Order: sequence, then C-alpha cells, then structure tokens
Amino acid sequence: MADLASIAVVGGSGFYEFLEDAEEVTVDTPFGAPSDPVTVGEVAGRRVAFLARHGRDHRFPPHKIPYRANMWALRSLGVRRVLAPTAVGSLTPLYGPGTLALPDQLVDRTRTRDQTYYDQGACHVPFADPYCPSVRTVAIETARDQDWDPVTAATLVVIEGQRFSSRAESQWFAAQGWTLVGMTGHPEAVLARELALCYAPLALVTDLDAGVEEGGGVTQAEVFEVFAANIKRLRDLTATIIAALPAEREDDLCAHALDGITLPFPLP
Repeated sequence: MADLASIAVVGGSGFYEFLEDAEEVTVDTPFGAPSDPVTVGEVAGRRVAFLARHGRDHRFPPHKIPYRANMWALRSLGVRRVLAPTAVGSLTPLYGPGTLALPDQLVDRTRTRDQTYYDQGACHVPFADPYCPSVRTVAIETARDQDWDPVTAATLVVIEGQRFSSRAESQWFAAQGWTLVGMTGHPEAVLARELALCYAPLALVTDLDAGVEEGGGVTQAEVFEVFAANIKRLRDLTATIIAALPAEREDDLCAHALDGITLPFPLP
C-alpha cells in the first residue's frame, strides 16, 4: 500500500473531525481489522492518519481493542510517528483533573491482551524507555509554548479494566511511586516499538484515583466530563505538535529498535 501519511493520532471522542480533506481507508492486516477504518487527511499541512482507538461507536472496551491490527494498519499506510491522546487517573493529589502528563515510564498490570507480534523466534525488542525521546521532546516544548505546565516525569500503570481500581489497588500503585493509571497505554506502546514506530502519549488527567482521597471514588461520568471540558485544548495542542515535528524523524532508539533482530515475517 502506498505511503498515505507519516504521522498518526490514535484517540477518541473530540478527534473525529480533526483532519481536513479527510478520506477513509480500509486496511486489512494479518491480525484482523483495526478498530475502525483509518481516516487520512491534513493537519497543519502534514499528511496525518487518525484511528479511533475504541471505534467511533466506542464498541471496543479497553481489553478488547484490536491493538495489533491498529498499529500494523498505521505502519502499512506509511506512518512512522504516533501521538496517543488518552484519559488517565492520577495517583497523587499533586496532579489534579486537567493536568497534562507526558509519561516517561510504563508498568503493565494487564492480563489478557495480545502484546507482541512475534510469537515465534527470539525477537527481544528493547523497551527500557517506552516512549520516543524525540517526539516527547517536541511535545513537551510545544505544550509549554501553549501555556500548559506538563508533567514530564511520570510512570503510567496500565490496568486491565473495564472496572476502575479498588482503593487498596490505587494505594498500592501510589506506594510503588507510580503516578498515573489508565487502561489503554499497553500494549499499544509495546506494539509500536515492535514495529519501530515513534510513539508518545498525551495523557490528560481526568480524576484522582480511588485511593488518593476519601469520597465516592472514580466514576465514568466524571472521567467523560473532564475530558470533554479539555478536549478542544488537547486537540489544538496535538495539531501544534504535529506542525512542530521535523519533516524526517530522528535517528533514535525507535528507528533502530529492530536492528540485529531476525523477524519471523516482513514488516509492511
């Protein structure tokens, strides 16, 4: 398939009308269909692909998202850099609702998800630093220029869902020094690395997790309300980051993640 876009946004509500002159592209992958047809268009004069992580009708819960098909579909369209807006909970009262975080570490607490493309052979992809340093640098600088005060040193722990954490779980996560909790950041980041894609999340805090303070705990309505109140600002930030990314991606760890590894099949 011809290269249709070099940058992708994987997100949800509020990004469906993100692109100009958009067209839908149906992509088949060895791992089934992605969450939705990929929409390709322009943002700030750049060719960008958008993929609705949960599907436009939000039919895929976090543990059922076809993550492998999603990342494969994007790469097959020519994508090499991925921005991933996402809603997260905070494990510390220092980061209240509306905080923007660009985490630098990830902890996997999921249980049932297919989290690798390589089911055969020794394909041990480096993952000490889960997120692309080059894209993160541009995102951090752009956020500061846009009057955000982004959190830049944060660990995102990804839970299975669909339920939120119990108070005990939340307190345990916080006791480990982890700062954010979400349901979709894994295996998305791992699969991006296995495809040598540059990947960086844009995490918007929507709530304080259950163990951070007393009260009724997290509710879905609360999460959706805070995300909706901040979506225009997050969408504008994402567009500005896209405009600020250099034309060619950096010669960094993401681009060389597969160096020296014999893959069991060719990549798209």
